[in-house]
Amino acid sequence: MPNYRRLFIQNTYVFIVIVTDKRKPILIDNIELLRESFKIAKRSYNFEIFASVILPDHIHLLLRPENIKDYPKIIRAIKYNFSKKFNAGGIAIPPYAEKQIWQRGYWEHTIRDDEDLYKHLDYIHYNPVKHGLVKNIRDLEYSSFLKFVKIKNYDLDWGSTDQIKHIATLDYD
Repeated sequence: MPNYRRLFIQNTYVFIVIVTDKRKPILIDNIELLRESFKIAKRSYNFEIFASVILPDHIHLLLRPENIKDYPKIIRAIKYNFSKKFNAGGIAIPPYAEKQIWQRGYWEHTIRDDEDLYKHLDYIHYNPVKHGLVKNIRDLEYSSFLKFVKIKNYDLDWGSTDQIKHIATLDYD
């Protein structure tokens, strides 16, 4: 197996996908625990969550860490803190049992330019519709979409077939 090398370019965004083990739909049901896990990670690492969407079995993020080499530690902290307090059907799972809660690792992509940034931003926001969770992007509570509507990056009804052609071939799930 070849060694995996991450690309660390300071002052860039990183697109991250974190998936639950066997795609267990546990994240929305445990949204407060997930939020707390992010808050705990922010106490140790300085980073901005530029965009996000939380689905039942996976998370898409656009992160901008102050120190780019911290993003693997940020993801590890989020997963660890969630795992530490997660209770599956009344049975506490040890925090080191990542494989019972999360898929090992995560998928990442370093954003290269503005076009790449906007393509991934669109991908994040369209993802709940792609998975059939909502018909309109604005209807998902756990998304940064409305934040971007507020600052006029999107219209409230964004997401028609013509508007998403440029992301149709992307598949990070």
